[in-house]
Amino acid sequence: MLVATMISAVAGFMVFKHKLSNDEKIIELPEPRKIGKVSVEEAIARRSRRSYSDRPLSSSDISQLCWAAQGITDPIRKFRSAPSAGALYPLELFLVIGNAEIEAGVYQYIPFDHSLMLIKKGDYREELYKAALRQEAVREGAIDIVITAIYERTTRKYGERGIRYVHMEAGHVAQNIYLQAEALGLGTVSIGAFYDDMVREVLSLPKHYAPLYIMPIGYRRQ
Repeated sequence: MLVATMISAVAGFMVFKHKLSNDEKIIELPEPRKIGKVSVEEAIARRSRRSYSDRPLSSSDISQLCWAAQGITDPIRKFRSAPSAGALYPLELFLVIGNAEIEAGVYQYIPFDHSLMLIKKGDYREELYKAALRQEAVREGAIDIVITAIYERTTRKYGERGIRYVHMEAGHVAQNIYLQAEALGLGTVSIGAFYDDMVREVLSLPKHYAPLYIMPIGYRRQ
């Protein structure tokens, strides 16, 4: 069952990659750190932040955020950093990068080799800001992480109840991003108010990708 799940997840990625590979570029991220300087208790004491400095986000910090959200924690069984019903992993992570060491563009995170695949070049934070009802944090963040779901990966096993499982998983991922951001001295906020079709257009996503969260991230203002 696990092997079939892994093959299904890879196949789903390959279909999307085939459709969006005109400007394809793969960026290998730095190896994520497994030991930090901030305790779990300190990270839990975090709060949402909607205002950020102009300091560019480092590739190392982007690496840590992606790993915390969907990174591989078991290289043999390919388990990820957030729990998933049936290990079906319906979530796909996208980054709208605008102010970072990595070139501005829209990227998809590839957990299997901890890399980013470029979908299209350019700073699309302004477009995402408009899709998110003009919430300033989306435009002001150095990057925006967009958590999306492919419900069919879970519902084909669990039926309609699988929708609930997908939403639970998205909550786990968002909390991991919150905790990792706090540990890195970054700020973030979870945003659920946006026009789905507009977000899909910004990310060049097929219709069956459902955007669930936008999480702008940047260094905290002093």
